[in-house]
Order: sequence, then C-alpha cells, then structure tokens
Amino acid sequence: MQKLLGLLVVLGSVIGGYLMSGGRMAAFWQPGEIVIILGAGIGAMVIANPRHVLKEMLAQIKGVTQKNEHTEEFQRQILMLLYELLELVQDGGLKTLDAHIEVPDNSPLFQKYPLILQDKGLITFISDNFRLMAMGKINEHELEGILEQELEAMEEELLLPSRSLQRTAEAMPGFGICAAVLGIIIAMQSIDGSIAIIGIKVAAALIGTFLGVFICYCIMDPLSNSMEQRTKKKMSVLECVRTVLVSHVSGKPTLLAVDAGRKMLPLDSKPTFATLDLWVNQMVDPL
Repeated sequence: MQKLLGLLVVLGSVIGGYLMSGGRMAAFWQPGEIVIILGAGIGAMVIANPRHVLKEMLAQIKGVTQKNEHTEEFQRQILMLLYELLELVQDGGLKTLDAHIEVPDNSPLFQKYPLILQDKGLITFISDNFRLMAMGKINEHELEGILEQELEAMEEELLLPSRSLQRTAEAMPGFGICAAVLGIIIAMQSIDGSIAIIGIKVAAALIGTFLGVFICYCIMDPLSNSMEQRTKKKMSVLECVRTVLVSHVSGKPTLLAVDAGRKMLPLDSKPTFATLDLWVNQMVDPL
C-alpha cells in the first residue's frame, strides 16, 4: 500500500503540474518512443543477465509490491523455532534432529511455524547448518567462519537483481535520448512543412527524453532501492540464525543464544527481550 501511495504521489505531481501548466495528455501517447525506450531497456537487461537473475528479479519485484512479510508473528515463529530446535539438541543430542531437518515439510515441529515453512531459502539454511552441526564436532570459530562466507555469497547473489535494475535505470535517460534523436530525425524530414507540423514532431521527440528520465528516477531507481532494502531484511533473518547457532556452539544457554539472534533482526520489528521471554514462557507453559 505504501509503494502504491508513493507511485500515485509521483504520478499526481508530475501529471498534475503538467496539466496545470496547460499541457495536454494526448501529447504523451507516442507509441514509437515508448517501444524504443522500453524495448531497449528490457533487451539490455536480457543481454546483461543470466536467466536465474532475471527470474529472481521478477520474484523480488513481486515481493516489493506485497505486504511486509517480516511481521511480529514472523519474528516470533523464527525465534521459537530456533529455541525448540536447540532445546531438542539439549535433551537428546544432535542426532534427535534427523527426523526434523531431513524433510522439514513433514516435521511436526516445523509445521507449527507455517510462516517459516513458506520461506524455502530460510528453511534450507536452517536445515543445512543444523545438519552440519550434527555431522561432527565443530567449534564456534569454525562455524562462524563457514556461515559468514555462506551469508556473504548469498547476499551477493540476492543483490544481483537490484543492482542490475539500478544499472538499467541509469541507462534509461540514454535510451530516452536515443528515442528523442530518432524523433528529431523524423522531424527534420518534414523541414519543408509547416511550423505547426514540425513543432508537433519535435514535441513528440522530446517526450522520449522525458520518459527516459521519468522511468529512471521515478520508477526504476526507487524500485531497485526497495528491492535492496528487502534483501537486507531477508539477510538480517539469516544473520539471526547464524548468531543463534554460533552462540549455541560456544556454550551459551538456549535462551541467551536465541536472544543473541534476536538482536540481529530488523529494528522496525525486533521484539524486546521481555517479549521473547514471554513467548518462551507461553510455549513452555501455555496455561
């Protein structure tokens, strides 16, 4: 809703100011200019990026337009899932995790946390690294180094779509100039015509320059920034899992290990320690 409101403000301000100055909306309808600019931009992205990056770009754009998924309930579920997994390790050892981390979708423990199950990347990260702990003895420094490298690689991969969109956005004014130049060429072909016809053709050419700048700074650049911020929030949840695991391996009690992970969550939805303690007490003693 906030993204839609922002887009409406942009469109209302630009178009409203144009109309207030005596402009006519019909002048914007220049199909040739639109085809040149959008076609060049889309083609450039296809040339510059492999298929999996384009697919992830579409997924992230879709995610930006949806509701914030990192709600308080999501934070509760990730923290309580990690708490239960660590308590399971404390009670029966790492081997007791096999029934849960091998096929998380079939695990009664994971099924208690449907919001987490929906995030396949997060589930894979949790399962793989609990499995890593179960496979052999590993100290906190080794685990921290391994997870840090993995998260760096994941973040770099997840940021590729937003960076690619940003580079394409920076090129859009150039594509707009290309369209405008072609429009001027067309206008020059009518140089022996009336001033009115030449004026119409020059105005049509300038629409290309406007569209290139508008698409860059009013649509694509803010969109790429939103995609990057969404990725950062997603990485903060993975950082939470990493911190919990490292704290557990270093010997901290379960509640303190989970609290260390809590501190890595986004500030706008991070629960307090008192809230975390309340969630734990409600789970241990629901009555």
